[in-house]
Amino acid sequence: MGKGNIRVGADAPGAGNKSGSSRAAARAPEIRRLLLGAYDAGKRDLPWRGESDPYRIWVSEVMLQQTRVETVIPYYKEWVTRFPNLETLAMADEEEVLRAWQGLGYYSRARNLHGAAKVVRERLGGELPPSSVALRALPGVGDYTAGAVASIAFGEAVPAVDGNARRVLSRIFDLPAPTPRAIRNLAGTLVDPARPGDFNQALMELGSRICTPRSPGCERCPIASSCLARERGSVEDRPGARVRKPPKEVDLLVLVSVALGGGSPRFLVRRRPPTGLLAGLWEFPAVEVEPGEAALRWALEGARELGILGEGACPEEELDEVALEGGISMDSNAGGQAMCRRLDSVEHLFTHLRARYHPFLIRLPGEIGPPADGRWVSLEELGKLPVPVAQRRILEAAMAAMVLDGG
Repeated sequence: MGKGNIRVGADAPGAGNKSGSSRAAARAPEIRRLLLGAYDAGKRDLPWRGESDPYRIWVSEVMLQQTRVETVIPYYKEWVTRFPNLETLAMADEEEVLRAWQGLGYYSRARNLHGAAKVVRERLGGELPPSSVALRALPGVGDYTAGAVASIAFGEAVPAVDGNARRVLSRIFDLPAPTPRAIRNLAGTLVDPARPGDFNQALMELGSRICTPRSPGCERCPIASSCLARERGSVEDRPGARVRKPPKEVDLLVLVSVALGGGSPRFLVRRRPPTGLLAGLWEFPAVEVEPGEAALRWALEGARELGILGEGACPEEELDEVALEGGISMDSNAGGQAMCRRLDSVEHLFTHLRARYHPFLIRLPGEIGPPADGRWVSLEELGKLPVPVAQRRILEAAMAAMVLDGG
C-alpha cells in the first residue's frame, strides 16, 4: 500500500469523523505487520520483557514513566529483589519504599504504588484486576499505566500512549497538534488485537530508539513507507512543541547541623510533610528565602529557631558573609562553641520547579533537643533514610568540608 494513500485534513485519523477512523483501520494491518516484525527481530533484552507476573509488569511501567530505560534497569532489579510480589510491597513501611525509590525522582509514583498495593491486598484479594477500567480505579493509575498493564499482562486490546507513542503517531499521520483523546483513539484503532502488549511496546520502542524528538532515524524506521510526515518533510515539526511554562524558581536556606561530641558525628534531620513535593522524605532543615537576602543572617536566625544557637550567639558586626571563608565561631545551646561556614550552593530541577539550595554547615560540640519533626541520626542511619538527591549532594559537601577542617 503506497504512502500516498494517507490523507490529512478532514479525513485524517483523529479528526473526529468516521472517514478518518476508517482510513486508520484500513492501514492497521500493514502497520501492525511491519512494526511487530521489526520488534520481534530487534527488541531490546530488558529484565521485564517476557515477564508474566502482572505485579512486576506494573512496577516496570510505573518506573518507566518520565525516566530513561537505562536508569530504570538497576532500580527495577533491586526493587523486585526487595519487594518480589505485591504482598511484600503492601506490607512494607512507606519509609522503606521511598528508600528503595531514592534517586528515581517523582516520588509520588512510589507512594502511589505502595498505596495501590495496599488497596489490592485489602480489597481485591491480592490480585491486580485484569481490565484497564478496573486498573484505573487504583491510586495513581492513569490511562497509560492501565493500558500498558492490561495489554501486556492480560492481553486486553487497549492502547498505551506515552510521549513516544504520541510522537510516532503524530508523524505517521502528520498531525501537528493532536489532542490526547485523538491520539488515544488512533492508537486504539491500530493496536493489534492478537498481540496488544507487544504492539504497544513496539510502538513505544520505535519512538524511544528511532523516531526520536530530534534527528530521527527515518532511514532505519520499519514503517517509514507509511509515514506521511516523512513524505511531506514535516517530521521535525511533528508533533508541534507544547507550550510549557518556565519552572518556578525558589531559593532555600539549608542548615546542616552536626553534633561532634561523643565520637562519630550525628546529623539533625527532619521529615517532610506527608503531602506535597518530596512528601515523607528526610532532609536537613530548610526554609525558603528571597534571592539576594543576606544568607548568613537567615542561617543564624534559622539556627536560633531550631534552638541550636543562643540569642546572642553572634555579634551583629560579624554578619559579614566574607567572614564565612574561614567560618564563624559562636555560642551554641549544646554547651560550647559552634562553628558555622557556608557550603557551595546546589541546584536541582524538578518538573515545574528550579530549586537553589544554599547550605550552611554548623558544627556543634554536642546534641540539643531536636525539633518536634526531627531527630539526630548517625551517618549510617542517615544512609538508610529516604533522602532527596539534592540533600545527598549537600551531605557530600558537608563531609568534604569537615575533612578539610580536620573533623
